[in-house]
Amino acid sequence: MSATKQIADRFREVILNGKWIANTNFKEQVQDLDWQQATTQVGSLNTIALLTFHIDYYIAGIVNVLKGGSLDIRDRFSFDMPPIQSQEDWERLRDKLFSDAESFADLVEQLPDEQLDAPFVDEKYGTYRRNIDGMIEHAYYHMGQVVLIKKLAAAAGDQ
Repeated sequence: MSATKQIADRFREVILNGKWIANTNFKEQVQDLDWQQATTQVGSLNTIALLTFHIDYYIAGIVNVLKGGSLDIRDRFSFDMPPIQSQEDWERLRDKLFSDAESFADLVEQLPDEQLDAPFVDEKYGTYRRNIDGMIEHAYYHMGQVVLIKKLAAAAGDQ
């Protein structure tokens, strides 16, 4: 199996369908939430909707590069989520994440293995491998936050 196929599968595990490391995935954690749950503020923590937007912002930005486009994402905009005011808004955001994640994985899988060690857009951003691995790690980090926010929200609702 090619290195790019292995990395694409690792990415799919965290976002779409895996259970290997965390015994869950991002999709499983957000799939059944309604828009009120997704936008519920727990203390000073980010909402689940905002974390979903944040992860998708970076995935979509890298998808653009993998399709031959420019790197247009900027950290300062990664939490600039449009308001979620309905179930339809939430489902659109959530489904965009899943669609962009599948595109990301498909595009990574199509890369030649040699591309993994090539500079990503500019040498200052490191290699393709570093950026793809970074997306996997970033997704696990925020998925962990989603799991904790769900537990905290449930505990607050039980009181």
